[in-house]
This record gives sequence, structure tokens and C-alpha cells, in this order.
Amino acid sequence: MEPMKKQRPDYGIDAPVIGLRLLLIILAASAIAIFLKRYSNSAAAVASNIILSLVPTGIILIILMVAYIRIGKFQHRNRMMNMLSWNGYEQVLDIGTGHGLLMIGAAKRLMDGKSFGIDIWNPEDMSDNTYDVAMGNAELEGVADKVEIIRADACEIPFSDNSFDIIVSNLCLHNIPDKTKRAAACKEIMRVLKPGGTALISDFMYTKEYTDEFKKMGMEISNFISWIPAPMILRIVKAVKR
Repeated sequence: MEPMKKQRPDYGIDAPVIGLRLLLIILAASAIAIFLKRYSNSAAAVASNIILSLVPTGIILIILMVAYIRIGKFQHRNRMMNMLSWNGYEQVLDIGTGHGLLMIGAAKRLMDGKSFGIDIWNPEDMSDNTYDVAMGNAELEGVADKVEIIRADACEIPFSDNSFDIIVSNLCLHNIPDKTKRAAACKEIMRVLKPGGTALISDFMYTKEYTDEFKKMGMEISNFISWIPAPMILRIVKAVKR
């Protein structure tokens, strides 16, 4: 009898709807270009050539999305974790935890601290985006006793003032459609962060907004670019509460 293979954690497919739409657009565009090639008039030939010249860009984006899902986001998680000073007793909050990548990464660095995750479990943000998957990953990674996940909105974080030594978030806050609410999320991060604590907010857009909001609140700011295989450039805002 063959031994059972150890189940591996599932950290999901990021933005699956966007990836599927892009793939369908590439297939449809290729079909249209091939159809136009059948016509001998110059307008159809020009249109076909233009479409075919754009298809490789779409294919490159698909390749970069796959690279991020398989490699890039783990490299990015490790970089974010390495940007922080750890003593093993921290209270950590991961905003938009999804399948728990950052939350679990933080928990692995803890001895007697705790890593919390909050999310609203939007299925468009990640494939099979559920509490059960995140907790299952924590079990498989051996840190279930060091994590706690709560359904909550980043604009109304359900913790008291000065609760966390570290707050992390990746590709979450841009999903808040309203600028005022994104500002409210930044204020909530400031509120629940302990004096001297550090927030690392990673995103591919609105990072200037986050920077400006944190500066208004008197936080010490540093900005970084994360050069990883991904279809977009990720920027990290590091904000320290004085």
C-alpha cells in the first residue's frame, strides 16, 4: 500500500475573474484576426495585423499572472516579512487575509505572539476565497494555534486602539471603491497599531493615497518597490506609528 501524499496548502488564484476575462479576450481577438485574414481588402488586413500585434501582450500578461500565483507572491510575502524586526511575541494583523498567505507567514515567526486575519471573503478577489480554506492552510502549515481569523471590513476593524505591533496587507485596500473609505481604512490601521508599531501596506495602485493619509496622521513613512514576476508593479508603504 502506497503512503498517502501529504496535502499541500492552497494559496489560491488571485483575481480569477480578471484572468479568465483576459484569456477569453485573447481567444476572441485571435479568432477575429484569423477571420479577417480571409478577406483580401486592405482594411481587413490592417485590422487583422493590429489585433495580432496586440495578442502577444495579452499572452505575456497571462504568463506574468501565472508567475505571480506560483512564485511571485511567495517571494513578495518573504520580502515583507523580512522588512520587519521580530522578537516572536508580536500581535500581528493581516488585512484582507484571503487564503492566509501573510497571516501564516507572520505566524511562523512567532513564539508566543498571535497572528490575526480579517477578510470579507469576496470571491472575485481570489479563487475559493473562504474562511475554511484559510484555516485549513494554517492547519497544514502547523500554525493553527497561533492564528485567528475574523470576518470584518478594513474600514471598521473590530479591535481596540493600540492592539497590534505589526499590520500587513497585500492587494487589499485598492478593492475599496471609494477614496473616502480607503482613507477610513488607513485611519483604522493607525488606530489599532501600537505606538512604535509598523504597518506594511502593499498594493499596485493608490499607494500615494495611503502615503498621504499616513503622513497626515504623523506616521513615519518609507516607500519601496517590489521587483517580482507579476503583471503589475507592487509598491510597499511602510508606516511607523510614533
